[in-house]
Amino acid sequence: MNKPRGDASKPVPSPQGSADTDAAAGDAEEDSALVGLAQQGDMRAYDALVIRHQGRIYAMIRNMVKNDADAWDLSQDVFVKAWQALPRFEARARFSTWLFRIAHNTVYDWVRKRKIEGAGELNDEIFNRDSIEASARTAPSVADAPDDALSNTELRAKIEEALGKLSEEHREAVILKDVQGLSYKEIAEVMGSTLGTVMSRLFYARQKLQTLLKDEYESR
Repeated sequence: MNKPRGDASKPVPSPQGSADTDAAAGDAEEDSALVGLAQQGDMRAYDALVIRHQGRIYAMIRNMVKNDADAWDLSQDVFVKAWQALPRFEARARFSTWLFRIAHNTVYDWVRKRKIEGAGELNDEIFNRDSIEASARTAPSVADAPDDALSNTELRAKIEEALGKLSEEHREAVILKDVQGLSYKEIAEVMGSTLGTVMSRLFYARQKLQTLLKDEYESR
């Protein structure tokens, strides 16, 4: 594998960075407007919030629990809990960060109680499995060429296997940072940890993943 040239200590400005920041700010503003309406009892506004965030929440949970059916049930549970807690939501944090925090708690509750049978099915009326964006799924895009699709499937399987060998805390930190793109501060809020703890978990998790996937990347 070729190593990048130049001074790695100096970040290279990215024209896309400003556009991404503006888009994120716009998303947060739209979320805020929808939350305000939903807090007044507007279910259509809450449905819109579900549609906007269900893909990322499902992907995060799926990468944690490694099971489609459980991930789907837990995703629905997250949005039911969010609706119930919405009157208490304050705009000091982003809605998406607050939602990831609920997902975090829901997954860890499930992990602690996974041997206990559930109390029934949740209402999935406002969910649409088909609307989850392809980028949030773990399977490769159907647009991939056959060889690329096979390669992607094999690689993703190896990455999932490697993630499964991490502790729950390390795995979640990697997923939130490298898959969902949250900032260190947002991850700390979601996980209820300090910034230092988050950075430490990410460092050790990435070191472990690098070791586990070393042969795979050296062969490419």
